[in-house]
Amino acid sequence: MIAFVSGTIAALAPDTAVVEVGGVGMALQCTPDTLAKLRLGEAAKLHTSLVVREDSLTLYGFADDDERQVFELLQTASGVGPRLAQAMLAVHTPDALRRAVATADEKALTAVPGIGKKGAQKLLLELKDRLGAPLGTAAAVAPAARGWRDQLHTALVGLGYAPREAEEAVSAVAPEAEAAGGTPQVGQLLKAALQTLNRAR
Repeated sequence: MIAFVSGTIAALAPDTAVVEVGGVGMALQCTPDTLAKLRLGEAAKLHTSLVVREDSLTLYGFADDDERQVFELLQTASGVGPRLAQAMLAVHTPDALRRAVATADEKALTAVPGIGKKGAQKLLLELKDRLGAPLGTAAAVAPAARGWRDQLHTALVGLGYAPREAEEAVSAVAPEAEAAGGTPQVGQLLKAALQTLNRAR
């Protein structure tokens, strides 16, 4: 079991960070919020969860150990694999997920791509006694509830783009975000923004 990875950020992509550890580049699947905190060439420590499949070994990286624990707890629910668990953490902080489960907030769970009304109801039942009570205050805000523009801009700058380029890309995907309603998916917007930047170069 690899509990954490500590080293220099060698590369960043929309859903992956490569951390150089002792001359070896380790690829970690991360949420947009975690990636936004990383900078190329700078040292970082990411808590990790190793998912073993017959045909693959995938390392998931997290900003803190609480996020890693929630990622693993989510997968104890039937029908939740690592990708869906990561999608849930891309939309909500660990505390926001605890609060959603504690208050039986179906709407919060259906905001996650891949979770419908019936799936949300099932998850609320299964996770009720597993996630525990929220740790922070009621004022804690989920990443998706924060200004998506700020979050997307920070992620693009973290990937190495100039602030001006990042601002132009954010403006380019604004219509897509507004069409998504109240809680646009930052991961999807990040991919769209990167496509815009690649076309401009």
